[in-house]
Amino acid sequence: MQILTDLFSDYTTRTVLLGSMGIGAVSGALGCFSYLRRQSLIGDVVSHSSLLGIMVIFLVSYWLTGEGSKSLFVLIPGALASGVASLVLTRWIVDRTPVREDSGLGTMLAIFFGGGILLLRYVQRSSTVIPGRRGLKDFLFGMSASMTRDDLIMIAIIGGLSLLALLAYWRQLKVFTFDPLFSHCLGFNTRFLSLLLIVLMVNGIVVGIQCVGVILMIALLVTPAAAARQWTSSLGSMVLLSAVFGGMAGAAGSITSSLVSKLPAGPVIVLAGCVIFLFSILFAPRRGILTVKLLQLRAAEESDLDEGLAS
Repeated sequence: MQILTDLFSDYTTRTVLLGSMGIGAVSGALGCFSYLRRQSLIGDVVSHSSLLGIMVIFLVSYWLTGEGSKSLFVLIPGALASGVASLVLTRWIVDRTPVREDSGLGTMLAIFFGGGILLLRYVQRSSTVIPGRRGLKDFLFGMSASMTRDDLIMIAIIGGLSLLALLAYWRQLKVFTFDPLFSHCLGFNTRFLSLLLIVLMVNGIVVGIQCVGVILMIALLVTPAAAARQWTSSLGSMVLLSAVFGGMAGAAGSITSSLVSKLPAGPVIVLAGCVIFLFSILFAPRRGILTVKLLQLRAAEESDLDEGLAS
């Protein structure tokens, strides 16, 4: 308890803890729709593609001011634009060529992520010293220790607006997620709802890039949702439970990283989410593997008992 008290009294630890919990909760809640619509590959493309937008904005800020900015207020708009652009280009290719959607997504992932890595290497190895270039590679796997109060404000703004949009269109999104055709018959604007879900998914990804990184962010989007699905059949309960699981993973990862020297928080947060998922898939009522097996054994014993009494 004394160790935890000392940790929470530290400004950096407190900032990382609040940021990680907020990122986990927002990503977990928004990731439910990607999970239910089977769009995990789209989320993976968006998370990797955002690196190109980050590097482009960094270079633009350097050319304009003479120093590259790593503030989330500056970089996240570039990540959002890059993620949306990868999906728009994928849709354009699929609609106008024989290329299937999965192949188009894979192509966009290679182009955008490869372009981001190219610019990252250029900035790091350039003969011209670019101020602010140190630490850019941390966007690959995350660097939660560098989180500031301004980053918390940015996370709160993006997460809050995304959750407000989710609540405002909850009924339409709920119907559209499970039956787009029926949603169209009800008179809902399905194109708008599809675009809204994409924007929400992009927001859920880019908000956690600094903490978890572009490579691991898809795990924080999908894993809490997959774990929550094992416990409930209600969309509302699933969203709330997924947000709780995401927040728990963020808290566990940030606290563990603070207690263990040189242990990165991003991978630990993802592993904590995986532990929650494994526990859920094994012990969740009605869906857990061990729970179902136990119920089957109990049913078999009761059946044998009934047969013995009848005979």
